[in-house]
Amino acid sequence: MNRRIKFALFVGCFLIVLDIYVFAALKTVIFKPLTKQIVTIVYWSISVICIGTLLALPFLNYEKWNPQIRTNLFAAIFILFLAKFLAVTIFIVDDLRRGITWVIKKLFNTPTLANTNQTNGVKIPRSQFLSWLGLGVGGSLMATLFYGFSNRYNYKIHKTTLTFNNLPTAFDGFTIVQLSDIHSGSFTNKDSVAKGVVKANDLKPDIIFFTGDLVNDKATEIEPYKDLFNKLQAPHGVYSILGNHDYGKYAPWPTKQAEDENLAQLKAHHADMGWKLLLNENVKITKNNEHIALVGIENWGKGFFQFGDMKKAYTNVNPADFTILLSHDPSHWSEQVLPDYKNIDLTLSGHTHGAQFGIEIPGLKWSPIQWRYKQWAGLYTVNNQNLYVNRGFGFLGYPGRVGIMPEITHITLRKATV
Repeated sequence: MNRRIKFALFVGCFLIVLDIYVFAALKTVIFKPLTKQIVTIVYWSISVICIGTLLALPFLNYEKWNPQIRTNLFAAIFILFLAKFLAVTIFIVDDLRRGITWVIKKLFNTPTLANTNQTNGVKIPRSQFLSWLGLGVGGSLMATLFYGFSNRYNYKIHKTTLTFNNLPTAFDGFTIVQLSDIHSGSFTNKDSVAKGVVKANDLKPDIIFFTGDLVNDKATEIEPYKDLFNKLQAPHGVYSILGNHDYGKYAPWPTKQAEDENLAQLKAHHADMGWKLLLNENVKITKNNEHIALVGIENWGKGFFQFGDMKKAYTNVNPADFTILLSHDPSHWSEQVLPDYKNIDLTLSGHTHGAQFGIEIPGLKWSPIQWRYKQWAGLYTVNNQNLYVNRGFGFLGYPGRVGIMPEITHITLRKATV
């Protein structure tokens, strides 16, 4: 029995236990026989379909399925699992209460305040309140995540103006559009993606930056969308870097040569789209005989691949120049840029996606991703150095967005007045 089959069996057994646990709580809040019968049929029909699909995966060539069907099916299964798992965490509280009550009754043969109507028996009933609470919390999460499917292409423009003392006069008012984390392998609707590209071009930026993760795993994923992204245009060009997913390290390859060829093909796709890919190197962006430095580093992330070489990328950059760094992972800013490269004025990153889930309202900005990254969305400033983290153009895993919308960043550079 191979490892994939063993894993599928383990997951299947775990889900069966989870379903039995949740269904036991569900029965305590349904009293009408007909309703209980209907709920039983619907509940277990859905569970059998989900668990059966997972158990069959090792024998199915699911990579060749229609991408939209595959993505939505797997996401639905995951959402159902997550909702049930969250509900179970609340049911466990109730079961601990029941267990403690049962022990007290057995040891002391006395009624408890919580169960005065059960003094003659040992069985401790499940709390209807906690059952409703668990089902309500799990159901609310499920509904929220399913709703988030509708936001996967709901592109939002985030505008920011940054002022610098050392910005050359010619670049006062210079505008940047930043895109990040396209993850073309997740797309299922080309027309919707096209609308995002149009939104970016309509901002009429002076320059466009892409800060990594063009694909999920394989270079071929971008091919159906090259004719969209090659339409990105700006007077000073489009510059790009690689993200952790672009190296193909998360995909199985028959040989090291196949992996290397995939990366070479991906780099060629950047060129085909008219993007200048920066691989641990720097260029000068010139306007009216003045210039700024643009540094592009390969992926460097804390806990991720560290192909980036700042010493190489920063070679021959004049410390007096206004400098922009493109670095996919924002952890690079705090780990290397802040302590060692204090002359870098603005770093542009992505990677986090804002977890594709969170809350952003006036006075409150939260996402579970902040437990992993201190800088995870928007602008951060330490002394005179700035970091902007793009929330991602695409999506990965969960095919949706809740609270954290896909982003097109528009940055205006201004020169400080004396």
